[in-house]
Amino acid sequence: MIAINSSKISAMEKMYRTNLINSIAGYKSLNLVGTLSNEANTNLCIVSSVFHMGSNPPLLGMVMRPQRENNETLTNIKSSGQYTLNNVLPAWYKQAHQTSASYAAGVSEFKECGFKATYVQGFKAPFVAESSVKIGLEMREMIEVELNGTTIIIGEILHIMIDEPLLEKDGTVDHVKGESMTVAGLDTYCIAQKVSRLSYAKPYTVLQEI
Repeated sequence: MIAINSSKISAMEKMYRTNLINSIAGYKSLNLVGTLSNEANTNLCIVSSVFHMGSNPPLLGMVMRPQRENNETLTNIKSSGQYTLNNVLPAWYKQAHQTSASYAAGVSEFKECGFKATYVQGFKAPFVAESSVKIGLEMREMIEVELNGTTIIIGEILHIMIDEPLLEKDGTVDHVKGESMTVAGLDTYCIAQKVSRLSYAKPYTVLQEI
């Protein structure tokens, strides 16, 4: 086993350290974030930092990298307060990866990367038509993290659009059936494989497969 302490991490070459720390925690959720600027320009970017925060109210958190030139996603969320999360399907992962390129301000990744924008009446942000799970959120809180300059965005789910076969009777979304992709590190895309679903854990009770 390789042992790496904080001193060795600090001394690493930048890209090596970036790859190591980005992949060390394992597989992450993968989403395309759709936003709209004040000038009505659509924007799309890939993120792997979405996490569940609560079901009542229905909240999701998302970590955004430090503000940089052409980072329109964060700017658009701050100005409009609305954004979408859309799953990535196997037929589209290369185009999704391309949305991480630094296009000039005002250039739409929807257009450049081959995605179609679709809308819900009364909701500003664009959804990805090609996705089988689409979520529309309104920003409820924004936390600036002084430690590394990132921003945590907390959004409340206002809209869900999901292909009907993916929604199970108990409300669970079957992302395996939906072919939602996941990612390890910055650039290793994976397809999930279901192992099992287990019953609710209780003390001294034998777990059941459900």
